[in-house]
Amino acid sequence: MAAYPQHLVRHRVMFDGTPVTIRPIRPEDSGMEQEFVRHLSADSRYFRFMGTLRELPSKKLKSFTEIDYDRHMAFVATIQCEDREVEIGVARYVAVDPPGNCEFAITVDDAWQGKGVAGLLMISLEDAARERGFKTMEGIVLAGNHKMLKFARQLGFRCYHLPGEADTVHVELCL
Repeated sequence: MAAYPQHLVRHRVMFDGTPVTIRPIRPEDSGMEQEFVRHLSADSRYFRFMGTLRELPSKKLKSFTEIDYDRHMAFVATIQCEDREVEIGVARYVAVDPPGNCEFAITVDDAWQGKGVAGLLMISLEDAARERGFKTMEGIVLAGNHKMLKFARQLGFRCYHLPGEADTVHVELCL
């Protein structure tokens, strides 16, 4: 397992003044990650996973939290709630073919959407992908996920449909 990239931990402030930590995920975050997914609305889980699920299967949870910080990177946005750390968002990339490409995904807890969390996560994710030599970041978004498509366009992603895939939109950013 790769060493934890402590130098990528960032302390930021959301639009409403709430302090937030943006940091790479750790294996010991599996419980926090599972709780985050359980807390998402049914719509948010559907838009993220393109299916219905209540929680992550153990194999998927392990693959989401035990990463190599190179070909697979994930950043969590956390806040302090009473005396514990709570995940309010996560963004990740995974290397795909052709070499130099990575696929990304991002999810923000419903209660924290519109406060700048997604933008803070994407800054860290894009910077990390560039530092690791990726040239293109891409994703697949459900056509009905209008908030995500608007967000992708605001970040400069090119959005397009592939023939025969009217229910999804491909988004692509040159890094």
